[in-house]
Amino acid sequence: MIPQDFIQTLLNRVDIVDVIDRRVPLKKAGANFQACCPFHNEKSPSFTVSPSKQFYHCFGCGAHGTAIGFLMEYAGLGYVDAIKELASQSGMTVPEGAAPDPQRVQQVASLVELMQRAAQYYRQQLKLAPVAIDYLKKRGLTGEIAARFGLGYAPSGWQNLQAVFDHYDDTALVEGGLVIVNDAGKRYDRFRERIMFPIVGLKGDVIGFGGRVLDSGEPKYLNSPETPLFQKGHELYGLFQARRAIRDAGRALVVEGYMDVVALAQHGVDYAVATLGTATTPNHLQKLLRHTDEVVFCFDGDSAGQRAAWRALENSLAMLTDSCRVGFLFLPAQHDPDSYIREHGKAGFEVLLSQQIVPLSSYLAKELAAQHDLTASEGKSAFLKAAQPLLSQVSAPGLALMLRKRIAELAGIQQNELETLWKIEFQRKRPANTPLRTPRPAPVSNYRRMLRALLFQPALARELNNALLTLTHPDASALQGVIELLQQHPHLETAAVVEHFRNSALMPQLQQASSEIMVWADDFDAAAEFALAREQIDTEQHNLRTANVASKSLSTLTEAEKMELQQLSRRKVRTEK
Repeated sequence: MIPQDFIQTLLNRVDIVDVIDRRVPLKKAGANFQACCPFHNEKSPSFTVSPSKQFYHCFGCGAHGTAIGFLMEYAGLGYVDAIKELASQSGMTVPEGAAPDPQRVQQVASLVELMQRAAQYYRQQLKLAPVAIDYLKKRGLTGEIAARFGLGYAPSGWQNLQAVFDHYDDTALVEGGLVIVNDAGKRYDRFRERIMFPIVGLKGDVIGFGGRVLDSGEPKYLNSPETPLFQKGHELYGLFQARRAIRDAGRALVVEGYMDVVALAQHGVDYAVATLGTATTPNHLQKLLRHTDEVVFCFDGDSAGQRAAWRALENSLAMLTDSCRVGFLFLPAQHDPDSYIREHGKAGFEVLLSQQIVPLSSYLAKELAAQHDLTASEGKSAFLKAAQPLLSQVSAPGLALMLRKRIAELAGIQQNELETLWKIEFQRKRPANTPLRTPRPAPVSNYRRMLRALLFQPALARELNNALLTLTHPDASALQGVIELLQQHPHLETAAVVEHFRNSALMPQLQQASSEIMVWADDFDAAAEFALAREQIDTEQHNLRTANVASKSLSTLTEAEKMELQQLSRRKVRTEK
């Protein structure tokens, strides 16, 4: 494992502007540098590099990170290789103990080889299986499209892979998800009597499989388990094959099944991908928005399709930008994408796309309104309560504004009344031609405000005690993690702080917060923002404690609680004065 102090020194020594400019020519734009984003197609530059914060951020697709992250994304390097590349450019030597574990490297390489051999075997078996070939022909697929997607067949039998691999008892076959070991220790192939769909990563390697039964057996689809190569919440079926088509079409279509992707491609709609037996995740959407500005979720029109669409909406909100478009297409109840395009062809399907896509904003408002009685005050109140946590996730300022306006209209109130109710803060009006010195705050919690200020100016952590580490607010976890890190390493700079959490569950929160401070001017008063947010947290905690103690009957209070209540009340009086 590479020591954190080495990564900190490395990030302090390299200049992200130089690192990126060697690969993507940058132009000065105020205090920052800009270019057209290398991760998605765009005509005007939204890819911004900050020399003071040592971050890059694309306001179009959401790509974001440090110099290390850029080399990983742009050059396809692994984490350690990216660090070695930067170290070499800076005349530094990566500590010997930081070299990747040779066993781990060999393990991954071995798994890639195993998956490739298995894929080749399944393709060969498809040629020998008339029943599987007939099935695919009946679904309208040609040999050309089957070859393009590497389709195969897993025949009946419990241990067919024993003929493929010299050591069927190799633990790598289990780790790669090809073989299962039951409680009695018996080994058998995971996939049997199924059409096989290889899942290909963006480097072109087979990382997993999806298998579909030929008849009505269960489960209809069987996927590879989570492995060192394959995490279903991060991968999309067909993305490797669809990358060029997505960029050419300016749109990615997200469907539910492997067969939907292949059938659409068979008829010329080759910009479709599918989630892998799981709901759409923020990682899925972020990956797609690096290829295009428009993502359309296509689901069946039944209740299951509606549920899947709503989950996709919920998981998309935090990833939205004002330059991207997310929409929903609901097919007639008797159809899925496969059956619809076979019946109506590419032209008919694209007519549907051009006429019946429901924008995310419209779908959100329509679904929330349908769930509440907006003719009654109680229904309107419940409607507003349901909408608030959803809209609070939207950091795209323009879209957030339009959503608040629409929600207020549906509830029959003024927009300013809604904003007062939700305690949304706005930037004060400034005279014309006055340079923007402060950010336009998004509707975020005080914990998020503290986190942003702390990332902007890590030295603020030196003024903190451990009191904030005991808070249980949902937005407090990332703040607590950063505070703990900076108490242990008080001289870390912003880029090193974020890089420390690369593989942590806190990373999405930190990426979001660090992307928001990209618009802050270098002379922004982060200390004042930090102090105000902290004071408001203290007030919230005080009021909560007062309410908890005051809610108890006087006869049940202990002497200590009575004294505490008196102290809290006196403090409240002083505060109100």
